[in-house]
Amino acid sequence: MTDQKPTEEDLNALDVTDAEAAEINAIAHPFVADPAPDADNDLVQIDALPSGVVFITINRPEKKNAFDAATIAALYEAFETLQGADRVRVVFIRGAGGTFSAGADLNWMADAAGWSESDNRDDAMGLAKMLKALHDVPALTVALVEGAAMGGGAGIVAACDMAVAVEGARFAFSEVKLGLIPATIAPYVIEAVGARRARQLFLTANTFDADYAAHAGLIDMVLPEGSMDEFISMLTDSLTTCAPGAMGEAKRLVNDLAGESIDHRLLEETAKRIARARVSEEGQEGVRAFLDKRAPSWAQ
Repeated sequence: MTDQKPTEEDLNALDVTDAEAAEINAIAHPFVADPAPDADNDLVQIDALPSGVVFITINRPEKKNAFDAATIAALYEAFETLQGADRVRVVFIRGAGGTFSAGADLNWMADAAGWSESDNRDDAMGLAKMLKALHDVPALTVALVEGAAMGGGAGIVAACDMAVAVEGARFAFSEVKLGLIPATIAPYVIEAVGARRARQLFLTANTFDADYAAHAGLIDMVLPEGSMDEFISMLTDSLTTCAPGAMGEAKRLVNDLAGESIDHRLLEETAKRIARARVSEEGQEGVRAFLDKRAPSWAQ
């Protein structure tokens, strides 16, 4: 096969208008940033739909989707890219092959055992940054737990805004059985289940089922086996009426105000934010659509 320059017809076939390019980049393909040098796209699959729905799949089924440094880097890259993705409403996170995540990869743990404290600190920061990037994704993040979510896998569940699990799913924070502690995931677990429950889960290191995870607050709902797709459809359909930008601002509102004292400064801050929302493009369109008894532009 010889090299051949493209013809004028070939080039014209690839032409798109600026508006078409913006639409493609904003919705169907929001992941346009260059991958990080240490990220491996095969380890994490990203599927984005034009409706603003994104699926992130941990793709190490032969290892029960256990983490190693490369998998953590790939997840971090995916979550970082989502920080600037337009019109994304919901991000579903799941594991390939019927298991959410078995936690830390054994080979990775064996390597870390021989590292210095400084090297281990640098390595742990990779997991800490990945979880923070997930926590800061503007869209609604939802963990879909099948099989098991252990250790750091359960940490991802806690760092999501919402989590569901099928009947029979198992969870554990078993670090103390190895002489370790669940340090990098702790802020998210404590936020999800509260300090008292976190002490119980961390110190006993017991394995628990989906019903107890729901009782503890780690997940929001237990689904019958085989109903995950139905749940996904139900949630995505319900979100089509929600303005993507307002969803991001509402999430940021919760993150910024949680734990704050209700004082004059906070009153001024909340008043400023609702005023900004009222004059925003989405705010103007949403109110006008409501008064006109029609669907807003983002729901059409």
